[in-house]
Amino acid sequence: MEMSPSQSQNNTHTPTGSLAVVGIGPGSPDMLTIAAEKAIKNADIVIGNDFYINQIPHLFTHQEVIKSQMGKEVNRAKQAIALAQDKHVVMVSGGDPGVYGMAGLILEMAERIAPDLKIDIIPGVTAASAGAALLGAPLTNDFAVISLSDLLTPRDVIKKRIRALCTAGIPIVLYNPKSRTRTSLFEDVVDIAREHLAGETPVGIVKDAYRPDETIIVTTLANVMDVFDSVDMHTVVFIGGEETRMLRRYADARGMFTPRGYHRKYVY
Repeated sequence: MEMSPSQSQNNTHTPTGSLAVVGIGPGSPDMLTIAAEKAIKNADIVIGNDFYINQIPHLFTHQEVIKSQMGKEVNRAKQAIALAQDKHVVMVSGGDPGVYGMAGLILEMAERIAPDLKIDIIPGVTAASAGAALLGAPLTNDFAVISLSDLLTPRDVIKKRIRALCTAGIPIVLYNPKSRTRTSLFEDVVDIAREHLAGETPVGIVKDAYRPDETIIVTTLANVMDVFDSVDMHTVVFIGGEETRMLRRYADARGMFTPRGYHRKYVY
């Protein structure tokens, strides 16, 4: 039997909970924003990849904690949206949730299955910002960010984008540069960069930024394959642009610097 408009409205469930997609930064508690910390502490349920959940145990008191694994992003998003119908749920995302994080998937899915659900996106310190700070100031002017993960983006598309960016002469930040099974794409990207950029172009490699095993390497495009084994999924690679140069701040430490352009206008 067809329901009347009033009956249909009475059976419509309006969510009483909420969902926050929270960026926790590069992993150090010092890099967590106040807004992110507050959202996690006030949540009824915290859900996320176990790698990220394990970075914030100090924030858990009364919350139910649900750990998931890499590759289960769709299931994790569905579960978070379902739980948020009547609970205050936090979906934890490494770095910034809007930069290769969970924010896009959550919003895309919720638009179809839970359009009335209250969703907040709380930003975090992304890997490009964290790594750049440790290197000096390689991203002071225009730059681009590219992920080398071909799980969701075809390799040909990634290489096309890399080629276009190398011709633009701006610094490029590589996320997910190399995994145990995906190594050749990083080699291809280096070959493409060498076609368009000078061999002395600075290259910065930052691994485990702001975590106990933090490693920082500054080399050149000509020599970057010498440290090939240092690159993995916990690494961010910075390929300098046309104006990027080595920055020697101390006798035994090098960084990277890209001028903003003040030197062309002012004398200092």
